[in-house]
Amino acid sequence: MAPRRLTSPFARAVVPVLGGLVVIALLGAFTWAMAAFISGGDATETSERLAPRTIELGRVENRAADIAENGPLLFPGLNTTVGERSIVLDHQGADPADGWVVYYAHPADRPMSCAIEQVVGTDRFVDCEGRDLHVTDLAPPDDDVRPVVFDRERLELDLSGITTPGLATN
Repeated sequence: MAPRRLTSPFARAVVPVLGGLVVIALLGAFTWAMAAFISGGDATETSERLAPRTIELGRVENRAADIAENGPLLFPGLNTTVGERSIVLDHQGADPADGWVVYYAHPADRPMSCAIEQVVGTDRFVDCEGRDLHVTDLAPPDDDVRPVVFDRERLELDLSGITTPGLATN
């Protein structure tokens, strides 16, 4: 038996449009379901999957050697779900397990909107006004971002103050 054909011009125009709307609705429902699954169903609290409270950076010896060779590490907007803040990680001293310092990626005497750009391979930065800055001229964070060394071997950035609801503003 042959499939039934639509004979009226109205049916031939409306049925494909309705089929397309059904497909779009199914795609929307699938997207919503995936977002609800990823967030754990709670849109008011930041999920570890959406914005981790820590960033694992590896062995302290490796990161200290990277910084000694190429200058501080710049993490652009990795600390919030909206990417509005950037972090600079520096190491000072001979002991890889000690001397870790974190800065926000803007000058201490300028607002957060004054972005910096690192001079490649150095601990120097150029700000939004073209000023040459040393890494220590950058804005120190409050207690919301800090480097943490575990067992004098593993380095992580603790972002729990930033990813806590209510503190990720600015």
